[in-house]
Amino acid sequence: MKRSFLLLSILLIGFSVGVHAAQINKVAAVVNGQVITMFDLQKTALPELMRAGINPNNPAQTEAMNQMLRKALDMMIMDILIAQEGKRLKVSIAPSDVDKELARMMKERGMTREQFEDQLAKAKISVAEIRANFEKSLLRQKIMGMEVARRVVVTPEEIKKYYEENKNNLFDRKGLHMAVLVYPPNVDARSIAAKIRDGSLSFVEVARKYSIAPNREKGGDMGPVEWDRLNPEWGERLTKMKPGDVTEIFDLQGRKAQVRLFRPDGGSEAKLLTLEEATPVIDSILRQPKAAERFEEYTTQLRKKAVIDIRL
Repeated sequence: MKRSFLLLSILLIGFSVGVHAAQINKVAAVVNGQVITMFDLQKTALPELMRAGINPNNPAQTEAMNQMLRKALDMMIMDILIAQEGKRLKVSIAPSDVDKELARMMKERGMTREQFEDQLAKAKISVAEIRANFEKSLLRQKIMGMEVARRVVVTPEEIKKYYEENKNNLFDRKGLHMAVLVYPPNVDARSIAAKIRDGSLSFVEVARKYSIAPNREKGGDMGPVEWDRLNPEWGERLTKMKPGDVTEIFDLQGRKAQVRLFRPDGGSEAKLLTLEEATPVIDSILRQPKAAERFEEYTTQLRKKAVIDIRL
């Protein structure tokens, strides 16, 4: 791993790739005959390393960097296995599906196509790379639906039990928006959060002044919550909230963050759902962790059947 440490340093300080081609094209892993180079691994891991504030020139952070490289490698291996499984199952993602995801992302960020591409250019990321990432994500979701989700069962008894235990927190969530506030590292986030809590500052004011998340000028408004697309962590967080609620500070990719759930018309009515009305919501809540568990079992089997040679 000392060599990977050196190579990431080369990438970060911007030396010419061509000069070091023999080194950075060293193989990190081979998955059923498909090669992952050190260059590809470092490029994939770089955004997370930067978000975590890891300096590859700091020996004290070597272990943390190596752990993140290994995590990125695990994800790359799984992407390859999923892609190979897609070919076996004759499953593919249409370009129009990727177009829809791109349009959704631009809408959430309040960007035109030109603004979006300009932002990518500044980050030295191509549209093709973003499209490839969306294709991987959509393929994973599709295969998960075919091979995993259909095997997940949520019974009426489980739904009724959950309703009885949580009916005082099951509100009508139609039309609710989510706003995200991500604090920069140079502010006292806890002091500001206390002012939001006591009402001396509004969430919208703070987001507009401090947030480094998208849509800060809109108070961090990310648009309507797509409840069926939330991962388990976000689903658990948001389903416990009422309109107007703001979370306590939590960690979001190495930054302090808060989330607000609200109705754009300013309404704060929290109508409780009947069992019948709540059934689809509860089904989704209970289904997600079960699906995640089944997916873990499924991917473990894929790994067991694969020939994986890790050379880090």
